[in-house]
Amino acid sequence: MIDFHVHQPAATAYGPQEYLAAMDELGIDISVVFTYEGLLHPSSEANDSLAAWVAHAPDRLVAFATVDPRAPGAGEEIDRCVRDHAMRGLKLHPWLQGFSVHEPGLQGICEAAGRLGIPILFHDGTPPFSTPLQLAELARRHPKTQIVLGHGGLHDLWREAIEAVLTTENVHLCLCGTPGYAMRAIVARCPVERILFGTDAGLRAEPLPRYAVLRVRQLDELGLDQEQREAILVANPRRLLAG
Repeated sequence: MIDFHVHQPAATAYGPQEYLAAMDELGIDISVVFTYEGLLHPSSEANDSLAAWVAHAPDRLVAFATVDPRAPGAGEEIDRCVRDHAMRGLKLHPWLQGFSVHEPGLQGICEAAGRLGIPILFHDGTPPFSTPLQLAELARRHPKTQIVLGHGGLHDLWREAIEAVLTTENVHLCLCGTPGYAMRAIVARCPVERILFGTDAGLRAEPLPRYAVLRVRQLDELGLDQEQREAILVANPRRLLAG
């Protein structure tokens, strides 16, 4: 199982080894990990800290960089993270970082990601800046860049997330914090090859938060057949990470 939505915890919370033990308990083989502090204050130091954290288990922890789309050197920072740290994607949070998908700097960022063959996972489901159809519009402007809706629209915008996937070929959807009834609708309507799963672990002081356990249980309650389960939990994330 590949968890496509995990945050590096605060430095004083717990270390990689404790988190690896939590992964084992949940049956997760690989976690895609983003910085959290770096979303509040994007910097090369935040990306370096994340790289050091995942370096404890590079076969099981995969890092995604983050940048400030308004920063002049954002494209160069993406290149550096991929070249020097073997990072396999980018995480952006328009709502938390306070930028619109029409931000001019996003054009260069999307072009860099497309050139490098790495996906961009966006926080979605939170107006005004993080709505699925806004992100689908960005994806249509950059057809060579794979865009992931990090939360499948959450509780309010999951219907919009479905439309984003159905109307835009390079949009993928991560079931992460999405309510169970919405997850069932997404699996029923969206192409299975563009669905992923994530727990959003790392936002609490303990390595195995109750909400992450519940999200894995929620996945089990969907009644996925073996082909769907293999696609969502293994094949789809591996394909995106392979570039």
